[in-house]
Amino acid sequence: MTEPMIECRDLTKRFGQFTAVDRVSFSVAKGGIFGFLGPNGSGKSTVIRMLCGLLEPTAGTARIAGIDTARESNRIKSLIGYMSQKFSLYDELTVHENLQFYGRLYGLSGAALQRRYAELVELTHLSPYLHRRAALLSGGWRQRLAMACSLVHRPQVLFLDEPTAGIDPVARRELWDLLFEFAALGMTLFVTTHYMDEAERCSQVGYIHMSRLIVCGEPDRLKELPLVNPPGTRRLDVTCAHVMSGLQALRHLDGVRAATVFGQSMHLLVDDSLQETRLRAELERAGITGADIRPIAPSLEDVFVALTDAQDSPASSLP
Repeated sequence: MTEPMIECRDLTKRFGQFTAVDRVSFSVAKGGIFGFLGPNGSGKSTVIRMLCGLLEPTAGTARIAGIDTARESNRIKSLIGYMSQKFSLYDELTVHENLQFYGRLYGLSGAALQRRYAELVELTHLSPYLHRRAALLSGGWRQRLAMACSLVHRPQVLFLDEPTAGIDPVARRELWDLLFEFAALGMTLFVTTHYMDEAERCSQVGYIHMSRLIVCGEPDRLKELPLVNPPGTRRLDVTCAHVMSGLQALRHLDGVRAATVFGQSMHLLVDDSLQETRLRAELERAGITGADIRPIAPSLEDVFVALTDAQDSPASSLP
């Protein structure tokens, strides 16, 4: 079996009496896209800093390509790239000048620099903007430039910290198309995001909450967890006019375990015993007719809400 490209085993970090990361374990195969999710302050950034060799673990190990990130942090630097939300581009320099600068920063010069420059421009499709100052780029193109700069030294693993925050939906999709291209070339991607649709695109997802990794696996497998699909229940999509009024009418109905608005619909978790006619009658009492009710599968958002609720419950039996 191939050795994982990224591996954490019981990774722990304490700051005095505060435990920022508590016995986190997971692995990511070469060419995988790992989505790392969790609330702000849950420990995501601390895990990344230990994986990048910037922070020494209190206990446990982190490895990149089999190399211990704490013991051999200098070797790790050549293997990884990192792109944060606030990647340090030089706003007064053009796209061309930023790429040239970062290339020299990583020790490239002459023909080697020009070859890598040309490769990155082609890969990220930056050619129309080479002579535009970085400060004048849109959010999406600025992210492309930041990504190109982080790839100058040909890293095997690329860490992206909320790479699509603050950019429009079209730019988000285009950026993800790029990430899929990178993965197809064998690069391993570690992505933090708060967007559930982006998590759905990952080959593997980990969810950290209150310093602990509470679940990790393929998105479709996570949706099959018993905690997400309690015995004797089903999930429904209810599309109707006046959806907020409909939510108020249904959320306290006996047999409705959970209810939330999703666009122009409501997503419900209900007991199998609750009949569709009962739902319609309650909506009609609120003046809502003609509702479309159909069964649906759980989403990743449902997964994380269920797991977070269980983790916060005093009777939680999660590990």
